[in-house]
Amino acid sequence: MIVDFQRFIDWADYNIVNRPKKVMLVFLVVTLVFSAGLGSISTESGTQQFAEDIPAANALDRIENEFIPVFGPEPGSTQLVQRSTNVLSKQSLLAMLRSQAALEERDDMHVSETSSAAATIAQTIDPSATTLDEQISVLEHATPTEIRRAIRDNADNPEFTGTLSNDFNRKAASASATIGVVTHDLPQDVGGGTGQSGESPMTSIQNQAQRIIDAELSADVTAFGSGTIADEFSTVISDSLLIVTPAAVILIVGFLIVAYRDLLDLFLGVISLLMAVIWTFGFLGLAGIPFNNIMISVPPLLLAVGIDFGIHAINRYREDRATGLDVEEAMTVATDQLLVAFFIVTGTTVIGFLSNLVSALPPIRDFGLVAGGGIIFTFLIFGIFLPAAKVWLDRNRDSWPVPTFSQKPLGEEGSSLGQVLSVGVLFARKAPVIVLVAGLIFSAGAAGYATGVDTSFSQEDFLPPEEVSPFLKSLPEPFAPSEYSVVATLNFLEDEFTRSQGGSVTIYVEGRLENDAALERIYRAGKNPPEEFVSATDRRPESTSIVTIIQDYADQNPEFAALVERNDRNDNGVPDDNLATIYRELEQSPVGDRASQYLAGDHRSARIVYSTTADASDREATAAAREVAKRFRYDATATGNTIVFQQVSDLIFESAITSLSIALGATVVFLVFVYWILEGLPSLGVANLVPIVVAVAAVAGTMRVLGISFNSFTATILSLTIGLGIDYSVHVVHRFIDERRERPLFEALERTVVGTGGALLGSMATTSFGIGVLVLAVLAVLGQFGVLTAISIIYSFLASLLILPSALAVWDYIVNDDPNTALGPRTDDRTATTADEPLDGTEGAGGTV
Repeated sequence: MIVDFQRFIDWADYNIVNRPKKVMLVFLVVTLVFSAGLGSISTESGTQQFAEDIPAANALDRIENEFIPVFGPEPGSTQLVQRSTNVLSKQSLLAMLRSQAALEERDDMHVSETSSAAATIAQTIDPSATTLDEQISVLEHATPTEIRRAIRDNADNPEFTGTLSNDFNRKAASASATIGVVTHDLPQDVGGGTGQSGESPMTSIQNQAQRIIDAELSADVTAFGSGTIADEFSTVISDSLLIVTPAAVILIVGFLIVAYRDLLDLFLGVISLLMAVIWTFGFLGLAGIPFNNIMISVPPLLLAVGIDFGIHAINRYREDRATGLDVEEAMTVATDQLLVAFFIVTGTTVIGFLSNLVSALPPIRDFGLVAGGGIIFTFLIFGIFLPAAKVWLDRNRDSWPVPTFSQKPLGEEGSSLGQVLSVGVLFARKAPVIVLVAGLIFSAGAAGYATGVDTSFSQEDFLPPEEVSPFLKSLPEPFAPSEYSVVATLNFLEDEFTRSQGGSVTIYVEGRLENDAALERIYRAGKNPPEEFVSATDRRPESTSIVTIIQDYADQNPEFAALVERNDRNDNGVPDDNLATIYRELEQSPVGDRASQYLAGDHRSARIVYSTTADASDREATAAAREVAKRFRYDATATGNTIVFQQVSDLIFESAITSLSIALGATVVFLVFVYWILEGLPSLGVANLVPIVVAVAAVAGTMRVLGISFNSFTATILSLTIGLGIDYSVHVVHRFIDERRERPLFEALERTVVGTGGALLGSMATTSFGIGVLVLAVLAVLGQFGVLTAISIIYSFLASLLILPSALAVWDYIVNDDPNTALGPRTDDRTATTADEPLDGTEGAGGTV
C-alpha cells in the first residue's frame, strides 16, 4: 500500500510539472460536466424536511391520508388580528366585519366562511343576521346598551371568549385584541400548501388581504397566517445572503491578497475555490439531492478547506523556491509533502462529515454526503489542478505585464511573526507535560459544562428576529433588510391569547372502533388530564374527537339524541352499543364531513385532538400526550406538529452526539493506520488528535456560554469542528515528522510552527472572518452557525500551535531515545520512485524527492 500511494504521488508529480496544460484542460472539462448539474438543483426548505421517517410524523401523515379529503378544495385560513383600546366597541366591531366583507367581495380571495366575535354579537342581537352585510346593518343600528348586553350574554361562551385577549372584562365589556378568521377554499389546481418555502398560494392571498384592508379601511387589523410566515421565511434568506455575500467576498479577497501578495496567485486561488463550489453543487444536482437549509453551510466549508489548501500549497512552494530550486524541482518537493498532508486532512475531514450519515434526519444525512464529496473534490482541485496551474503560470509569468508584489512565504525564520508563532514551542521546551495535562483537564471541564447545552427545533428558527439590529437597519439600499412582523405577531398572539393560541396534540388510535365500549375507552382516556392540557369542565380536557362530534350533533338533533341515549348504558352521553349504526347515521347527517375528519371510513382508526396551554413547552406537551396515549387500550400514537418538532429536537441532539462519537473514533483509527502505513509511527495519530479534542470540548462549552442550542443549523457543529480542525493539526504533525527526521526535536518543532504556522495563520484569519461574517445575517440561527464555525477554526488553530507542540514533545520523549539527535530517515523495504521515473516510462522532470 505504501508503494501504491508513493506511485500515485509520483504520477501526480510527473503530470503536474510535465503536463500542466493537459491537467488544466482535464479539470476544466470536468468543471463543465459538473456545471450541467447546477440547473437541476431542487430546493427543500422549512420544517417538513426534518420529519421524514419519524414515528410521530408517520402517524401524522396517516391522519392526513385517512381523515382529510384528497380531492376537492384545499382549505386555508387567514387570521385577522385586531388591536385597539377596546375591540368590543361599536366602531371596532364594525371595522372587523367590514374587513371580512371587503375580502369576501373579492373572487380572488376564495372566501368560503368567516367568523369573529363581532359576528357573534350581531347574531345575538338579531339571530336572523346570517350574512356579513346583515350583521353590519344590525351593529350600525344597535345601541351601546344592546351591544354590551350581547357581550355579557356570551361571556361564558368559550367560542366567543376564545377569540378575545386575556384582558377581556365582562363587566366593562372590553378587550384590547381579538381574532377574526377568514376561511379560503382554494381550487385543487391551486393547492393550499402551507410550507415555508415561499411557494404557498396563501402568501399572495394574505399579502393581498392586507393591501385590501389598508386601502379600504383605517382599522388596525393585521392579516396573518401560513402565507405570511412563508413570505418572511423566503425574504429573510434572500436578505441575509444580500448582506453576507458581499461582506464575505470583500473579507476573503482582502485576506487572500495579504496571504498571496501576488495577483496571479490570487486569481489562481479564487478560480480553484470557484471550481470546488461548481463541482460540489453540480454533483448535488446530478445526484438529485435537494438543497436544504443546512446546505447553506457547505460553501463556507469548501472555502475554509480550499483556502487552507491553497495557502499551504503556494506557501510551501515559495519556501522551496527560496532555497534556490527551480519551478519544477520546487513544485515536486512541495507536492511530495503536501499531497500526503492533504490526503490525511481529506480522509479525516470526510470521516467527520460522513459520520452524519448515521443521523435519523434526512437533511443532516444529505449534508454529510455532500460536504464529504465536496472535500474530496477540493483535495483533487487544490492538490493537482492548482499546482499544475501554478507551474504553468510561473513558466509564463515573465511574458505577462502583471506586477509581482511578493513571492516570500509567510512566517519566515527570524521574522516577528515567526517569533509569535513559536510561543507553543517555548511551552514545549519548559513544561510539555504540564501543558498537555492542563489541556486535557480543560477539555474534560469544558465537556462536562457543555452537557447543559439545550436542544431546540421550532418554526421560529427559520424566521427573522422580532427586532433587527440598528446596524442592519442603517445599511443603505439594496442591503437594508425588509420590515418583518411575523415573530412579533406570533409573540403577541401567544402572550395575549393564552387559551386560543395554545398548541394542540393529537392521539392517533388504531383498532376495531365498532366494538362495544370503543368510544367509552376514548372518552375515559381523557379523564383527569395532565396540567399541560387545557381543562374544560368536570375534570375533562378541551378536545375534539368523534365522541365530541356525536355529543354536539345529539344536542342539535333530537332523533339522533334518542339513538345515542338508547345505546348509552351509563348515561354519560357516550354510546356503548350499536356503534356501527350510530356511525352510519352520523355519516349520513349534515356533520358527516366533519365526522370523517376524526373517524376513518373503515372505522379502524380515529384521531383525538387535545388543546394544550400556551405556556406548556414542546417537551412538556409531548410528555403529557404520551402519558394520555398510554391510557388507550388500542394502539395509540401521540403525534401533531408539537410532538413531531420535539422528536426532531431530540434527534438533533442524538445526531450531534452520535456523529461526534463516530467521527472521533473513526478519526483515531484512520490517523493511527495512516501514520503506521506512511511513517511506521502509529502512535503519532494519537498525538495528532489532542488539539482536536481540546477544540471540540471548547466549542461545546462555548455554546453554553453564548446560550446557543443545538438546532437545525448547529447540529453538525461538533463533527464539523473535527472536520475543519483536523486540517490544522495534520499540517503541523506531517511537517514536524519530516523536519524531525533531519534535525533535533526542538529545532524541528521551531521550523515546523514557523514554516507551517504562517500558512495556518493566513488560512485561519481568512476562513474565520469569511465565515464569521454570517453573524451579519438577519436569520439568527445562520448567524449562530457562522459564529460557532469561526470559533471552532480559531480554537483549532490555537490548539495546534499552543498545545500540539507539547503533545509532540511528550510523544517524542516516549518513542525516541534521544531528542537531541535527528530521528533519521524512515527505513522500509519500499523502492521509492521519483518524478524522474514516471509510471508510464517517459522521461521525468529531473526533480528529486
